[in-house]
Amino acid sequence: MPGKLRLDKYLWSIRLFKTRTLAASACDNGKVKFNGAAVKPAKNVNIGDEYEIKTENKRWRIKVIGLLEKRVKYDEAVKYYIDITPAGEIQRLQYQSASFHTGKRQSKIGRPTKKQRRDIDNFLTD
Repeated sequence: MPGKLRLDKYLWSIRLFKTRTLAASACDNGKVKFNGAAVKPAKNVNIGDEYEIKTENKRWRIKVIGLLEKRVKYDEAVKYYIDITPAGEIQRLQYQSASFHTGKRQSKIGRPTKKQRRDIDNFLTD
């Protein structure tokens, strides 16, 4: 286990962010807080620290229980932190996801398929 570990590298390795660059920019933009204050990406992570992280989809509150330097599978990564997000935030997220439109269209709704376009063209030309 490493002695010193940067915050951006830790957040990337536990899979809260897809890239280390995204983790660093979240720190720079004040979306990662330690004791209510924004932290820099180079801050050293210690076991027992609690962080508030605001990602695109969720507001996390995590407690560090282990240091992880390399990115590993999700099943392994969740063993290095405890999700202590308040229940109210989780309920808000579930309510929001039920009514949130992702922008993706549902299957077989919207633009016609290639076969449907051919059928329409054949109908119009006949």
